This record gives sequence, C-alpha cells and structure tokens, in this order.
Amino acid sequence: MEYSYLKAIHIVFIVSWFAALFYIVRLFIYTAEAQLRDPVARPILTEQLVLMQKRLWYIIGWPAMVGTFAFGFWLLYENPVLLKLPWMWLKLIAVAVLLWYHIACQYILSQQKNGVFRLSSFKLRLFNELATVLLVAIVFLVMVKSTSGLLWGILGLFGFAGCLMLAVFIYKKSRKREFNSNGVTGK
Repeated sequence: MEYSYLKAIHIVFIVSWFAALFYIVRLFIYTAEAQLRDPVARPILTEQLVLMQKRLWYIIGWPAMVGTFAFGFWLLYENPVLLKLPWMWLKLIAVAVLLWYHIACQYILSQQKNGVFRLSSFKLRLFNELATVLLVAIVFLVMVKSTSGLLWGILGLFGFAGCLMLAVFIYKKSRKREFNSNGVTGK
C-alpha cells in the first residue's frame, strides 16, 4: 500500500480515537452528575449513560485505538528512519501516556458500570483536559518535527494546560453558583 494512504488511514483512526476519548470522559461526567439527581431520575439516567458509554467505548474507542497502533506501526515499518529522529521518540512517549489514559478510561468505565463513582465530576473534568494536552503535544511534534524549540514547546504546553485548568476552575465556580441558585448542591 502506498505510504500516503497508510498515513491517511492512520490519521482517520487517530481522529476517531480522540473523539472517543473526549466523549467517553464527558459521559463519565454526566453519569457522575446523575448520581446527584432525585431517586426516580438517578437510575434511569445512569442506566442510559452507562449503555452509551459501553457502545461508544467498544464500537469506536477500542477499535480506533487498535487501528491507530496498527497503522502507526505499519508506517514505522515502512519508514524506519523515523525512529532515528528525536521528535518521533517524544511523540511515542506522548502516545504511551495516551495509552495509559485509554486504560484509565477503561477502569473508570468498569467502575461506573458497577455503580462505583469515586471521581467527582470536577475531577473528571480535570482528567478530560489531559487528552487535550496530549493531542496538542502530539500534533505539534508531528507538524514541527523539531526538538530545537523543545524548551519553548514544553513551556507553551504547560501554559496551555494551565489555561485549561483555569477554565475548568472558572466553570466549576459558575456551575456551583447555578446549582445553588436552583436549590441543588453541586460538586
């Protein structure tokens, strides 16, 4: 198969994988928040959200992750010189962290399926931002293909992560005010 086709298929799987990673954590957040609802709504919402989690994860999330790795390894096989480039190793480290993130999502999915809600919606919102930070890091490493500006890139990444965290904290404050004005307490 021509290298550009392999790369295109790899990118399609990457986009699908990130879509699943972003949405699964949103579903975790909604499911955690459903536990604050009244006794009638709670089981109905939880059952529906857990079903949505299962379908998303096993129909899109896992297959997209497997496809990403399969075509990624194929690309490296076809062009092994990439493994001699420092930026590629940084990218592979970021992908390894992303794989850990995926496995952590699987763990949270299993917990919520079993009625265990250890993480608040706020902690899940913070967790959700890690995928965004990894996406930014991976895209910049692949597009710039350089480690010469690595220090500035890392500082920029931390600045970006800090801005995301600040946005989550501001959102939490506004949600808390909204819940309190409606007579409901939010976490």
